[in-house]
Amino acid sequence: MGKIAFVFPGQGSQTVGMGKDVVEQHEGAKAIFDKADERLGFSLSEVIFEGPQDKLTLTTNAQPALLTTSTAILQCLKEAGIQADYTAGHSLGEYSALVAAGAISFEDAVYTVRRRGELMEEAVPAGEGSMAAVLGMDREALKEVTDQVTSDGNPVQLANMNCPGQIVISGTAEGVEKASVLAKEKGAKRVLPLQVSGPFHSSLMKPAAEKFGDVLGGIEVKNAGIPVVANVSAQPMSEATDIKEKLIEQLYSPVLWEDTVETMLKNGVDTFIEIGPGKVLSGLIKKVDRSAKTYSVQDMESLDAVLASLKEESR
Repeated sequence: MGKIAFVFPGQGSQTVGMGKDVVEQHEGAKAIFDKADERLGFSLSEVIFEGPQDKLTLTTNAQPALLTTSTAILQCLKEAGIQADYTAGHSLGEYSALVAAGAISFEDAVYTVRRRGELMEEAVPAGEGSMAAVLGMDREALKEVTDQVTSDGNPVQLANMNCPGQIVISGTAEGVEKASVLAKEKGAKRVLPLQVSGPFHSSLMKPAAEKFGDVLGGIEVKNAGIPVVANVSAQPMSEATDIKEKLIEQLYSPVLWEDTVETMLKNGVDTFIEIGPGKVLSGLIKKVDRSAKTYSVQDMESLDAVLASLKEESR
């Protein structure tokens, strides 16, 4: 068997009730939810388990909620003795990956992503920024489009390189709209506006990044016990100082997810376990490499199924 990577989803995967059955059946998972409520000073668990969905989807709630759910499920895998050779996460998911690698304590991480959400919300007033997924266009061609629109005075840039033929753009509402029209003219198959509250991973997030440096200054970041492949560089990182720098850059830099998957494949990973709600990353990984084995663990049923499959393989 080759190497295993744990990968963690980002914002957009949250659903009311996520993690509930895991918490009901696993002491270790329940402890994570309890720690989140205690560190944040309100019942995040209630928001996760009871919603409503629009409250859970607020950036300031969605970020700690996803981190908490992913970490609780991770706890179950760890208790079952499953270990990873690499970790990575999509945008917000990078924090779950850092917790998994022992670089940041869960309590510090949940506080940090709550503040990250607040700063991202504050950076650009609602409605002034947006994001859209562009399908069926390559990176270079789309970058020419965004550069052109930006130079005309409407900032927009490539934000997520998700997999071949799926790239998210981010910027001012006007910039994204103009780039969407131009991308279609230049051959993009489809452009889908995303339901997000701001222009994440664009230069408009730089004011948030400056303040976020102070937040990171207040928590302990240690060297990672296993390599975490960074969104910003798509290269493994394990030094504490490097991790802090990359987390600040991550706010206004593109998420190089396709390249991140390529890096892990080149380093011998053949099994990816997506930990947390949804199967978004599993789908993207398959588009990068059809032969990669992907599992997604989001509830007790999928947890039991994955543990059985891995046991079978290691025989």
